[in-house]
Amino acid sequence: MNLGRLLEERAKKHPKRAALLYEGKAISFEELNKNVNRLANGLKDLGISRGDRVAIMLPNTPEFVYSFFACQRLGAVAVPFNTMYKGGEILYILKDCGAKAVITLNSAVPLINEIRPELPHLQYIITTGERNITFADPDSTLFLQGVLSKAVFRDLDEAYSRIGDAMVQGLRKLGLKEVWYKHRGSLRIRGRKIAGFYFSEIEDLYILNVICFLTPFDPTDFFSVIWVPPEVKDKVIEPLTSIQEELGKRPTDEEIKRAILSALEEKLGTKLKEGALTRDEKLGYEKHKALAKRR
Repeated sequence: MNLGRLLEERAKKHPKRAALLYEGKAISFEELNKNVNRLANGLKDLGISRGDRVAIMLPNTPEFVYSFFACQRLGAVAVPFNTMYKGGEILYILKDCGAKAVITLNSAVPLINEIRPELPHLQYIITTGERNITFADPDSTLFLQGVLSKAVFRDLDEAYSRIGDAMVQGLRKLGLKEVWYKHRGSLRIRGRKIAGFYFSEIEDLYILNVICFLTPFDPTDFFSVIWVPPEVKDKVIEPLTSIQEELGKRPTDEEIKRAILSALEEKLGTKLKEGALTRDEKLGYEKHKALAKRR
């Protein structure tokens, strides 16, 4: 009896018994088995079958368990590896095992895309979770990441234009009446940048990344961890402003979220589901924030 069958038997025998505990929530054997079946069917529809290698680059979350057992159910070979791996390490694992698919977090997609030309056998990059928009609320900046279907837009130019218009509308709802969208990803007030965004692409998805300055922010902090010649630094650093400087106060995180979310939903014509940062995403964000502020 393999592990997939063992889980199925346990779900029949003890359906309501807790199988997993994660962040204070219990997941029963019945729920675990249903989620495993759902993922296994999805993998099967993609053509994953017995003997295929499926790499799993996930932290210790329920999705890791679902992915592992889904592979067992199909007879596929699960190849879990460390979420801290970067470029060459990821390339070695995926090439060595001959992975047909990799299941990972949205944040790891750009890393895999960089090496994908060297992985002709890798057919699918599968991201976990149901969220399509995530906010982080540090002291001086708001970071937003959204996962959007390419089908929503004609092309990337339209994606930039519509998101730019939505960000302008959202910031104006907060009282920033002079904000305007300059070009691809740059929002300004009187020539000073208050927010910026860019897209990365993965198959039929656009990954939207937005940063908005909430309180006064010194861009020279970024250069405390990387040295560049002064003449280059002068060209890179540009005038910035912030919501607090423009309004004389800092709106609450909830007010900012509500304004931006409602504007995005109106411009995109769809309901967006928000989710909190996962533990690993939060740790990663805090690490980058700490590096940026180190002098």
